[in-house]
Amino acid sequence: MNKNTYEKKASVKNGVKRMIFVGIALILEIWFIITVYIKLHDSIAWISALTGILSIVLVLGIYSAPRTSSMKMPWIILIILAPVMGTAMYLLIGLNGHTHKMKQRYKDVDDKVFPLIAKEDEVIRKAEEVDPYTANISEYLTKFSSYPLYDDSDIVYYDEAVKGLEAQKEELKKAEHFIFMEYHAIEDAESWHGIQEILEEKVKEGVEVRVFYDDMGSIGFINTDFVKRLEAVGIACRVFNPFALGLNVFLNNRDHRKITVIDGKVGFTGGYNLANEYFGLTHPFGQWKDTGVKITGNAVKNLTAAFLEMWNAVNDKDKDDTDFSKYIFDIDYAQKEKGAFIQPYADTPLDNEQVGENVYISMAENAHDYAWFITPYLILTDEMIHAFGLAAKRGVDVRVITPGIPDKKIVYSVTRSYYNSLTRSGVRVYEWTPGFCHCKMSVSDDRAATCGTINLDYRSLYHHFENGCLYYNCEAVQDTKKDFEKIMSESEEVTEKYTTGRSSWLRVGQLILRLFASLM
Repeated sequence: MNKNTYEKKASVKNGVKRMIFVGIALILEIWFIITVYIKLHDSIAWISALTGILSIVLVLGIYSAPRTSSMKMPWIILIILAPVMGTAMYLLIGLNGHTHKMKQRYKDVDDKVFPLIAKEDEVIRKAEEVDPYTANISEYLTKFSSYPLYDDSDIVYYDEAVKGLEAQKEELKKAEHFIFMEYHAIEDAESWHGIQEILEEKVKEGVEVRVFYDDMGSIGFINTDFVKRLEAVGIACRVFNPFALGLNVFLNNRDHRKITVIDGKVGFTGGYNLANEYFGLTHPFGQWKDTGVKITGNAVKNLTAAFLEMWNAVNDKDKDDTDFSKYIFDIDYAQKEKGAFIQPYADTPLDNEQVGENVYISMAENAHDYAWFITPYLILTDEMIHAFGLAAKRGVDVRVITPGIPDKKIVYSVTRSYYNSLTRSGVRVYEWTPGFCHCKMSVSDDRAATCGTINLDYRSLYHHFENGCLYYNCEAVQDTKKDFEKIMSESEEVTEKYTTGRSSWLRVGQLILRLFASLM
């Protein structure tokens, strides 16, 4: 126990040092570019003219880009006001750095993986007979994200992250062939140690085990030798987009997915990472609220495909899979809940198709009675604000739940700055007072629900690799609704306060925060 405690402290200490190092390195890179420019500018007159031309070209490029105006205007204003600093920040932070080489790697993997999960439209036709409105969302997901709909699978909803974790551990113990785990953040602490013990036992039994995590997401949680320690016990481990010195235009795109796949038959996803705070072992922000789902049946193929895409495209120097059919295959599964439709899906910043945002907008647009949403961060595009507001204006009960205790105070202030735009249109806003709600879900009309990793903010909707699950005509939808009702009973409704009760200074401050929300 003492050894584990010491290793945990050393790991966190090391991670914090790396986090500070990352911040300092980014600041130094921007400072260096600005310093070089000022020195050259003072001695060479044409540098000023060239900078002006480049700024205009960059502004025109941003303006003509296929993005929402909410994403474009802050960068345009910043570059006009401070050309050098604005350009440097845009290249380091604002640019979705999908280089041609990076996009080609993903395309090469996708060309091999997605044909293995491709399906005819027969299931969608069945869904249209039951629920034509949600079936339209499924048709969109199938066409534009390549993840099909299934009617031969089951789904279970977990209203607490710890329930999902315990179910996950029980299924891990049953693994016979392979285990895939992909998470934004892993903490080398008690919650992970319980999983790692199971994984080590499975390796001894001959099970192939792979672990994949995001470097930035885990930077405050684990030591730099984490990969070596896993591989020493037979667990294959890869890191997404590790931080390194030098300009990295892909640094802003992170892997925010949370996926576990067991033998291609059972899968888990949801909002929780594999760190203590998600399971109530630590309480940094009051109570922690998170949720997840377990999927059983052929729908797990979508999660397997999403994992294999990231695992094989992350680094061109890795030895990658050549036969994906070993992991993606049809299984003989008798659906327990007849008529249930399940569609795990993933979103990528590489294709300029905002899948996560479009699903949320569609949930509001298709609703007749109600559409409820919960998110830890609320930084919306104009398109989503309009969709939520229009739904409320036509009589739909639209509600948004956010945390009562923030984990990031500045982002929390930005979150609250969006309340007025929503409440003026009739959207009701709640804050979960017991603590920090990290779950990302929606539910509408007792028909359909979503659960996954996708926040209602720019990072999730535009910059990150994400995943979610759409499910309808099943008991899990009712379980999701019941949990929403419980959450709202524990929340404070702040609709009236933010419709009429803001001071002038607060409004001005929130306008400034809103202007630069997409830069956060």
